[in-house]
Amino acid sequence: MHWSDVWKLAWKGLTRRPVRTLLTALGITVAVASMVVFLSLGEGIRKVFTSELGAIGPDVQVSLSGFSQGFAPQPNLPQAVTADLQKLSGDLGIISMTPVVMAVRGSLDVSQSTVLYGLPAAQGVQAVFPSVRAASGRALTAADEGQGVAVVGAKAAQNLHLAVGSVLNLNRRNRVKVVGVLAPESGLVDNFIFLPLTTLQRAEGAQGRVSLVALKLANPRDARAVANTIARRLNVEAQTQSDFLSFIDRALRISDAVRFGISLIALIVGGLAVANTVMMGVFERTREFGTLRAIGARPAFVRMLVLSESLLLALAGGVGGLLLGVVGIAAVNAYTQKLAGIDAAALTPRLTLLALGISLLLGLVSGLLPARSASRLQITEALGRV
Repeated sequence: MHWSDVWKLAWKGLTRRPVRTLLTALGITVAVASMVVFLSLGEGIRKVFTSELGAIGPDVQVSLSGFSQGFAPQPNLPQAVTADLQKLSGDLGIISMTPVVMAVRGSLDVSQSTVLYGLPAAQGVQAVFPSVRAASGRALTAADEGQGVAVVGAKAAQNLHLAVGSVLNLNRRNRVKVVGVLAPESGLVDNFIFLPLTTLQRAEGAQGRVSLVALKLANPRDARAVANTIARRLNVEAQTQSDFLSFIDRALRISDAVRFGISLIALIVGGLAVANTVMMGVFERTREFGTLRAIGARPAFVRMLVLSESLLLALAGGVGGLLLGVVGIAAVNAYTQKLAGIDAAALTPRLTLLALGISLLLGLVSGLLPARSASRLQITEALGRV
């Protein structure tokens, strides 16, 4: 018998019990779809950071706690560091430096969470994010330093229902007036609220301290050498843009492993369902296998027949899981677009191949025991069963 005969017999074996086969394939579909959606979150966020941070932000970022120590936005870096950096600017090719204070405002309603970003009003938002522009109102000016004003990103304005002239409470003692709303720029910047540096320092009780100092270099290719020199001379942490992207990638790999571990539970359950379905088929078709053996089929053929059924089940579930996963990814992205203006999930080619590969591996492993049992049936015993 040829391979075509194996696949035809395997298909007939599965369609003989359509409801059981359908439910088993559905179980695998749900398991694979959950894995696809979970892992697509890491792929999507990775693409967001790579595409959006690759073109914006400082060449070097100076802080007290670097990414490897778990960077937090709390202002803990003495602002006097800027004077030390100024002394090194000529030797290191630093053309601008921007002290920054960051603060996160969390909420049970995620859409109400924001990032407050304080920087010198005279330098303006363009000092760190050069391509942003105001869609309504105006940008920060030198006269705004220390005043209760703010420029709001497009998505933050939408989520918080802010417009030019709106009043935003920073806390019980501090409030600011919105003087400008930025045009949509990127999923990250659109969620920021920009304030004059001293205004946010006062609101946070962080006078004389900043979260980081953003540096622009005459030659960005020297960023790694400049960062090393600053870290050594000033005893601070200095990271480049590539350091930040590497940190994000490592963090996402860890979260990918956690999400895959969660998905693995569903995959194991799906594998057990495949093994159960195929094993029941073996017991119900004992006489059929005995007849095949009697007309000359070798044990290896019977083994391949059962494995083929298992693989077909897993492949159907894998393809169904990918299709269902695409629907899930679309739903996730619809939510995150509304929330933050980004696509947080993405189905990449490597994720597609991983899903199909795991499905086939699941089918192969699940079919090993039933295939072994079927191939070891004795002809006389099999034909004697009713």
